[in-house]
Amino acid sequence: MAKCAICEKGVHYGNNVSHSHRRSNRVWKSNIKRVSCKVNGVPQKLYVCTSCLKSGKVERA
Repeated sequence: MAKCAICEKGVHYGNNVSHSHRRSNRVWKSNIKRVSCKVNGVPQKLYVCTSCLKSGKVERA
């Protein structure tokens, strides 16, 4: 679910690295919001990342 409908940005995976350099898995989640947007002139609820909202790629309804 945590995926932008516009740019397809989703979760990123990596490692936590401790001071002793032991590694454990971790996840970076994108800042995704559920917003009402106009799609072909019709208001529709979409999951959109905040960078797409800020850049104006989405017209809010």
